Amino acid sequence: MPVVAPAPEKRAASRLPRMTTPQEIITSARNAPAKTAGALVLSGLTAVLMWASFPPVDFGPLAWVCLIPLLMLVRIERPVKWMYAAVYGGGLLFWMSSLQWMRLGDPAMYFAWLALAVYLAAYFPVFLGLTRVAVWRLNLPLTLAAPVIWTGLELLRGHLLTGFSWYYLGHTQHQWTSLIQISDLVGAYGVSFLIALHAGCAAEMLPGWAFARFGLLPPAVTSSTLRVFKEPGQIARVAGCLTLLVATLVYGQIRRSGIEFKAGPRVALIQGNFTSAVKHDPEEWPKIQKRHEWLTGQAVKEQPDLIVWPETMFRWPWVDMPRDVPAEELQTLHPDKPVAQFQQAQSSVQKKLSNMAQMAGAGMVIGLERINIDRDSFRIYNSAVLVRPDGILAGQYDKLHRVMFGEYIPLVDSMPWLRKLTPFGEGFGISAGQACAAFEYEGYRFAPIICFEDTVPHLVRGIVNSTTVPAAQGTGRVDFLVNMTNDGWFHGSSELDQHLITARFRCVECRTPMVRAVNTGISAFIDGDGVVRKQAEGLKTHGPKLDDAIVVDHVPLDSRQSLYLRAGDWFAGLCLACCGFVSLTGIFGRFFSAGSQRPERT
Repeated sequence: MPVVAPAPEKRAASRLPRMTTPQEIITSARNAPAKTAGALVLSGLTAVLMWASFPPVDFGPLAWVCLIPLLMLVRIERPVKWMYAAVYGGGLLFWMSSLQWMRLGDPAMYFAWLALAVYLAAYFPVFLGLTRVAVWRLNLPLTLAAPVIWTGLELLRGHLLTGFSWYYLGHTQHQWTSLIQISDLVGAYGVSFLIALHAGCAAEMLPGWAFARFGLLPPAVTSSTLRVFKEPGQIARVAGCLTLLVATLVYGQIRRSGIEFKAGPRVALIQGNFTSAVKHDPEEWPKIQKRHEWLTGQAVKEQPDLIVWPETMFRWPWVDMPRDVPAEELQTLHPDKPVAQFQQAQSSVQKKLSNMAQMAGAGMVIGLERINIDRDSFRIYNSAVLVRPDGILAGQYDKLHRVMFGEYIPLVDSMPWLRKLTPFGEGFGISAGQACAAFEYEGYRFAPIICFEDTVPHLVRGIVNSTTVPAAQGTGRVDFLVNMTNDGWFHGSSELDQHLITARFRCVECRTPMVRAVNTGISAFIDGDGVVRKQAEGLKTHGPKLDDAIVVDHVPLDSRQSLYLRAGDWFAGLCLACCGFVSLTGIFGRFFSAGSQRPERT
């Protein structure tokens, strides 16, 4: 007997759930997720507002509201379709636009730009997910959950995969000098916490119609699926936020009042104007050297005690070879390296550095590459050396913190196959230094830091603490920091401004001034309040105005103490520990939240 197929209408009806009562219809509508469009719009809005809070727009007030659109997705009980994918897209939009300056250095940097943005964008959905767990499972107010999770994740980002401490939310407030002074208590993380705290408080007070306007509620359902907060508690949280803001500003004013910075050594910062392509062309090295020597000659007229060249602007490497091993043996062990050529050039490099310091009549801190050759290895370091006017090499420092995809490939030592996924060759990268160093000259002690090291809070704190001499020996911590940077990779981009902003927070955290000599800029003197006392301006020569610059001033010494210097990331560490607890709650929520009441809805 032939089988007769059912009519199309009957087939469609057979796939529909059977709903026989109004309650079942309402329940089905409530459980149906809202569309993705609202999440896309809100994630994009957060990305745009946050981007505009940083250079090049640099409108800091937007930071106080940029998280509110994203936090609206916390208050809806049921996630919209593809919500976390939409939020990841917003994070990717922010990081791709903020880090676009990375592509300027070299075509290979397009890969680094994309890889870093893809990684960093993941923090946006992780923040959303953990905050939702804190609010919906632990019944915490959004005012508290948002800043704790955001701050904890900033600390994690600053350490994971050697860390990336750029674009912290607190960095947007660099122009509000009184506000950022709490960094000497809790680091820049405390400023980020304060901003996220107010954003969470504002997001709590949004009315239900705002969520309906963005299509965040299930079809045919009103605001009954929103997380709401009782009015008495909400008023108390608003008052608490405002009180904390006022207390922060009062603390900042107190810390800044009555302080007089003692004049330290007179330092000259040399700022050349050479892009990365020129720097890596050996035929251009004599031109780079000649230009920096000319700028040094102009600086000598200002009678400085110390002259600082930027990172790797002395283009010939300093070579260290064991004296008890013949060069012929080293050449045999390293057949692909010009060992004999390095040995011949070393004496001329030493003589050149010695002559420069003697002619300047001042101590010179020079950025160069250092090559260490022994039987087992051939290592290249990004280094700084101190040469005294008598020609003696008085100090040496190898960069500790390498830049992801710029100076090394993450995890490649343990997983060599990762190199095949990158455009970088076998010899790519430099080695990390083993220890920090303090240079001493004419009664002053200072610690060199190279390139992006001035953006890493815990690294700079560790360097200052490690170079501190016990009071019993007559001295304390270093008098100032010397940052030597080559930002020629990113000449003319917002990276130069953001790099300077981030360095300013290190000065507040450690209450230690810093001088920065930066190829292509921005060279500057920064005091312990994070205020730029003097920075580079174009230098007029016989031709048109150039980006070459000489910045000469006395270092503003700071004798104040810092809790952050002693206790470190205690505050952000607590926030990260809370993130860990919330993560466990999300995974094993039934055990942690058993017996707890569900949050109220309207």
